[in-house]
Amino acid sequence: MSDTRRRVKVYTLNEDRQWDDRGTGHVSSTFVERLKGISLLVRAESDGSVLLESKISPNTAYQKQQDTLIVWSEADNYDLALSFQEKAGCDEIWEKICQVQGKDPALDITQDPIDESEEERFEEIPETSHLVELPHCELSCLEEIADLVTSVLSSPIRREKLALALMSEDYLKKLLGLFRVCEDLDNREGLHHLYEIVRGVLFLNKAALFEVMFSDDCIMDVVGCLEYDPALVQPKRHREFLTKTAKFKEVIPITDSELRQKIHQTYRVQYIQDIILPTPSVFEENFLSTLNSFIFFNKVEIVSMLQEDEKFLTEVFAQLTDEGTDDSKRRELVNFVKEFCAFSQTLQPQNRDAFFKTLANLGILPALEIVMGMDDLQVRAAATDIFSYLVEFSPSMVREFVMQELQQTDDDVLLINVVIKQMICDSDPELGGAVQLMGLLRTLIDPENMLASINKTEKTEFLSFFYKYCMQVLTAPLLANTAHDKNSKDLQEGATKINPVCPDNFQTAQLLALILELLTFCVEHHTYHIKTYIMNKDLLRRVLVLMNSKHTFLALCALRFMRRIIGLKDEYYNRYIIKGNLFEPVINALLDNGTRYNLLNSAIIELFEFIRVEDIKTLIAHIVDNFYKALEPIEYVQTFKGLKGRYEQEKDRQSHKLTRYRREARSMDDDEELWFNEDEDDDEAEAVDKSRMEDDYSDGYGKYMEAKKGATNGANNGKVAALPPTSPPATPNNSPAASVKTVALPASPVVKAPLVGLVDYPDDEDEDEEDEEEEEEQSPRKRPRLSS
Repeated sequence: MSDTRRRVKVYTLNEDRQWDDRGTGHVSSTFVERLKGISLLVRAESDGSVLLESKISPNTAYQKQQDTLIVWSEADNYDLALSFQEKAGCDEIWEKICQVQGKDPALDITQDPIDESEEERFEEIPETSHLVELPHCELSCLEEIADLVTSVLSSPIRREKLALALMSEDYLKKLLGLFRVCEDLDNREGLHHLYEIVRGVLFLNKAALFEVMFSDDCIMDVVGCLEYDPALVQPKRHREFLTKTAKFKEVIPITDSELRQKIHQTYRVQYIQDIILPTPSVFEENFLSTLNSFIFFNKVEIVSMLQEDEKFLTEVFAQLTDEGTDDSKRRELVNFVKEFCAFSQTLQPQNRDAFFKTLANLGILPALEIVMGMDDLQVRAAATDIFSYLVEFSPSMVREFVMQELQQTDDDVLLINVVIKQMICDSDPELGGAVQLMGLLRTLIDPENMLASINKTEKTEFLSFFYKYCMQVLTAPLLANTAHDKNSKDLQEGATKINPVCPDNFQTAQLLALILELLTFCVEHHTYHIKTYIMNKDLLRRVLVLMNSKHTFLALCALRFMRRIIGLKDEYYNRYIIKGNLFEPVINALLDNGTRYNLLNSAIIELFEFIRVEDIKTLIAHIVDNFYKALEPIEYVQTFKGLKGRYEQEKDRQSHKLTRYRREARSMDDDEELWFNEDEDDDEAEAVDKSRMEDDYSDGYGKYMEAKKGATNGANNGKVAALPPTSPPATPNNSPAASVKTVALPASPVVKAPLVGLVDYPDDEDEDEEDEEEEEEQSPRKRPRLSS
């Protein structure tokens, strides 16, 4: 079926404007090495000979007609057509053509259509004149040449013809020769025409013309022509900058002359594109696509040639890590590696993988560890950029290195600790470098990009490493700036003032905000490790000190950290917050904010609204019990009244539950008394047989004494014998069940059912009274606050 789908007839247009059949064959779209591009290849079905070999040019206008016909013109006005046997085959080849040209396959023509008047003009041209006829290359014809070049830009076919004409007889080089004459004569009018000509030739978007224009012989003349923009009063001095100001530095001598020439050419062409040429309009954006490709492939070639030169790169990294290398040389080496990595972004993914693996094998990470710790700000900034490329390429590679590094060095010089210290010590008032490094650290500790294999789990190993060796370095500024008096815990219960942050300057506040942002990320993604660290370091208490900062953004960061913790709805965190009375600084901030309706006010209210909506019972009980009097006057939102309502609902529900338990306990007493009476009746009935009663007397007396002894011990130890199956077990005050029950019902008094033993003794009433007094003392309403 594939043979019939790809079966085509090849036609060419003869001089009489008639189509000639060149044969029948099968078409394919493949890369042809000779043409250096994807081409249409048709082989004859009879003998396999090549009927057609045509490169798919980015600017050739292909047209699909009648669902089975593709027509186009080659550069030398040689018209071709493929007639397909099946529509499916035509659609398949059409999609390939559109893919190469970057066009929509839904269209029937890949380039802008030519209007009828233009077609009529072309029909008037004699068939022998397949090229645009250029004026003589003389000073007097410059205006005519400029008009011709600018007039063809709107037509793809005319651009193609002009490009071919310019390539013939070294016409471009002759034009550039006229530039030198005009400049010697100070012929400004001619220079302005040459500016229009050279700019128009660049917009022809032809790689063959670029090869001529950007050669060593011509490129400076091209730059010179572009200096004389008619819109400028005085010409620019681009050549002076390129030859005198811009200096080419070889950190390691480059012996390959071709590589050196390619580097020079790429820099100058990039300068033309970025500096000299004006920003293209919407209609001109596609005119320089080939120029972009020219620069792109030059960079690919430079990276490949450098990567293949193992001696060159080995020498670069040897000098970079050599302690004897002076600072200026090291700065040049770091800048070279940075530019090298930047160029690598032009590589295809598989080639980029090979590039970074080469750098890793050469020791890029140990080298970075050295240069990131240097005092030179430029060197550190360049090293940060290199580190950024590596982390973006492969976070796992960096993580693997730092974990292996632990076995060979001290904690202080670990690469991640060096990065953290550079972030902390950033001297930029805006902390630009610190922000960049914080983003890289977040990428490294993000579990989403950590791999899990059969033999090892990267997530577990790396996070354990990070929290053991690096977290204390990250949180050191936070803990240092929130240090508070150790005796603050001994203050009276009503004290709510926490020591202010010191120093509370803007740069410190920005740094602490960055650290808090990273810690908040950890709360969201590192459940176990960060929970352990927060509990051990009492970290939330220290963070909430920042609620007193004069910088509102920092107070909001602290609040956001607590909000993420509460958002997890983890009872371990909730008990930690209750025990430390950690809502106090938040409520103080709300009250200190007064009636101002700002972001801080909204964020705090949202925190309490979340607790109310999610019905986090332990926190609701704690807030209402301890802070409702202070919050009750706030009536512009219903949040706090809602918390009180939730609290009352839970209290009523627990009260009903306890009432039901108590009612069941009383009915249990009646049933149990009836059971004892029935047991006595049975004993009286058995007394009929006197001899049997005497035989069993000793056994019965022994059981009676054992029961009495057990009941006595139970009263002393607070334990009772098991009740009959129809009665629920009563729980003593000092048992684990009683403590859980008390915690679950912090807002309501615990009422216990009276304990019923198997035998009623006269001294039990005194013990019951003592138990009731103990319960009164343990009532939650009368307990001291946990925070005191």
